[in-house]
Amino acid sequence: MSDRTWPNRSETSHFLTLPFPTKKTPTTNHQFKSHNPIDLRRLRSCSRRPESSGRRDFADLPNDVLTKIAANFSLPNLQAASLVCRSWRDGLRPLREAMVFLRWGKRFKHGRGGVKASLEKALDSFLKGAARGSTLAMVDAGLVYWEMGRKEEGVALYRRAAELGDAAGMCNLGISYLQAEPPNMKEAVKWLYRASVAGYVRGQYQLALCLHRGGGTNQNLSDAAKWYLRAAEGGYVRAMYNVSLCYSLGMGVSQNHRQSRKWMKHAADHGHRKAQFEHGLALFSEGQMMKAVVYLELAGRGGETAAAHVKDVILQQLSPPSRERALSLADTWRALPSSR
Repeated sequence: MSDRTWPNRSETSHFLTLPFPTKKTPTTNHQFKSHNPIDLRRLRSCSRRPESSGRRDFADLPNDVLTKIAANFSLPNLQAASLVCRSWRDGLRPLREAMVFLRWGKRFKHGRGGVKASLEKALDSFLKGAARGSTLAMVDAGLVYWEMGRKEEGVALYRRAAELGDAAGMCNLGISYLQAEPPNMKEAVKWLYRASVAGYVRGQYQLALCLHRGGGTNQNLSDAAKWYLRAAEGGYVRAMYNVSLCYSLGMGVSQNHRQSRKWMKHAADHGHRKAQFEHGLALFSEGQMMKAVVYLELAGRGGETAAAHVKDVILQQLSPPSRERALSLADTWRALPSSR
C-alpha cells in the first residue's frame, strides 16, 4: 500500500490513497459502533413511565422506526438494546439475525473460521444481513460489489447505509463521488464532512485531502490541517505524517518544528515507512546512530530504497556489537496499533 499521502498536483489521480481497505471486524472496520453506550437503567425507567405523564412508552415505537434507529448498532449494543423490553427484543430480532450473516460473510470473504474463501458466498451473506436492515452488512456488501467491478450496485448500498447514519457508508459514498467520471467534488465533500463530524477518522483524512488540494472545492489549508490533526489524534497513520508536514512547512498552522518532530515519530512508530525514513535521518543528524539505524532499517524493509544507503554509511561507523544490537532491535520491532 502506498504511503504517498501528501497531495501532489502532478499526479493524474485526484487522491493518492483511495483504495478501500480490507476490513477486519464489524466494529473496528467501520469505526462506528453506535452513537453512545446504551444506559439500560434510563431506558427501562423511561419505558415504565405511566401514560398519564404525557410521554410515549418506548415500547410503542414501530418496528420499522426501531430498526432504523438501531441499523448501525454493533452486536454488543444491539444485544443491550434487546434487553430493554419485550417489544424491543422482538423488534430487533432481524438485526440480531443480520449479525449472524455479517459474521459468516466475513468468514467467506477472508477464508476464516474453517471455511474456504468465496466472494460470491460472502456477498450472499452480506446481502442477507443488509436485507434485515444492518448498515454494517450494507457497507460490506458494497465493498464486495466494488471489488467485483459492480460499482453502481456498491454505491447504491453505500448510499442506503449513509442515509441511515453509518459513517463508513458516508465515507465510502464520498470517495465514490471522487472516483466518478467526472468527479463530483461537491457531493464528495458533503458526505466526507458528515462522516468526519461523526468521528470517522478515514473520512476526516479524506476530507482534509480534499480541502488541501482544492480542485472542485475551495482550498482551505487551515481546515485541512484541522482535519488532518483530528484524524491523527484518532490513530490514522497517514494523517500523522501529514500533520508533521503541516507543522514543518507552516501550512494551515503556525510553523512548529517540535510538533513536526513529534508527529513524525508517531507516524514512524505506527509503521509509516516514509516517516521512518525521515525520522531516521533526523536521528542521524543528531548523532543518535543506533536509533537511526533501527528506523532506517525498518524504512528499507518497507520499500524506501534510499534508506539502505544512509543506513550502510552509519553502520560503518558503529562497532560490530552495536551493529548487531541495532539490527536485532529492528527484527523485534512491532508497529503500534493504528486505525490505518
